[in-house]
Amino acid sequence: MTKPEPPGSSARFIRQTNMVAALQALFDNGRLSRADLARHLGLNRSSAGNIISELLESALVQEMPDTPQDDLPRTGGRPGRGLELQAGAACFIGAEIGVEHITTLRMDLKGDISHSRIERFDGRAVPARLAVECAIAQAFDGMSEAERDLIEGFGLAAPVQIDESGMVQIAPLLGWLAEDLHLLLRKGLHSDIPVMIENDANAFAFGESYRDPASKAGVTLFLVIESGVGGGIVIDGKLFRGGHGLAGEIGHVHVRDGTELEEVLGRAHLENRYRKATGLPATTESFLNAVRAGEPLAVGIAEDWAQDLAQAIVAACRLLDPNRVVLGGALAALYPLVAARVARAIGELQAATFPVPDIIVHRAAENGAAFGAACMLHRRFLSLENEALHKA
Repeated sequence: MTKPEPPGSSARFIRQTNMVAALQALFDNGRLSRADLARHLGLNRSSAGNIISELLESALVQEMPDTPQDDLPRTGGRPGRGLELQAGAACFIGAEIGVEHITTLRMDLKGDISHSRIERFDGRAVPARLAVECAIAQAFDGMSEAERDLIEGFGLAAPVQIDESGMVQIAPLLGWLAEDLHLLLRKGLHSDIPVMIENDANAFAFGESYRDPASKAGVTLFLVIESGVGGGIVIDGKLFRGGHGLAGEIGHVHVRDGTELEEVLGRAHLENRYRKATGLPATTESFLNAVRAGEPLAVGIAEDWAQDLAQAIVAACRLLDPNRVVLGGALAALYPLVAARVARAIGELQAATFPVPDIIVHRAAENGAAFGAACMLHRRFLSLENEALHKA
């Protein structure tokens, strides 16, 4: 990998730094005039103009003619011609290998999702190599050669524990042990595009906080509730991994009689309870529909789920004092149906003087981990790690 030159060593490094800052400013603000971008960079118009010219020539940025004043930030003076990122200049792939599904999506340079897909998948029955190949095939299905040429990174998320070197130590829900997913992904792609492997809950946390100003300050706990329960922690906009990369693993907290939280909040537990109670085939969707319809058996199961979720949140509050708890995964859809029960249980479990975090559901709960994996490669592209910016 080409390394950026150390700070202060050359005009080249300064140029690289300014180009990165310009790309980041346009990503954060959406559209800026030339004058506004110069102010963001702290440069005079001439120096900023040189940076802008290079970005325009690289086709990473486009200039929008005759931009109405209302479309630009109001900074006084005459309206300028708007500069914005060229959405189609780059593509970032995000994929999640779950226990029961594979989710893939494509993100453009502006950070918008252009394509997403979720397919059923039996992760427990498939070895890691084949699972990675399936994720790659799904991500590239229907993509033209021209679109493939725009790919600037492939991020893969899964319910795995990763050591400091990036090696997957264990994936208990998938049955994997000591797998080098980074190497498997690199071999499967037959390409030198940047790749990244991440725990699904950490990826979800990163993606949700990537463009959300509310996560830039304070503490946010992210919970992914599907077959198991994964957790990620963001503190002042930065992902907190802990001493060994395992921070946020709230699914392994014991709740009832030594039972782990993910055993009582996960998909299998709810489906099995509903199936035994009704004698009918059960899926997560049929259970959720029964709760929405007010069926007593389903509502009773949902209220137990709410009690266990409340207990987990109270335990997290004791340790983290989070400002927000963000729920993702397929079972995040259950929370709005039992939100009052969760609030009541939290009130019963902790002192009234102890702060209660805001609890919200991720806007696209089922693709949150794949989105976060793509965001990690997007951030890399808008940084000095982007080799294209190191060229003379």
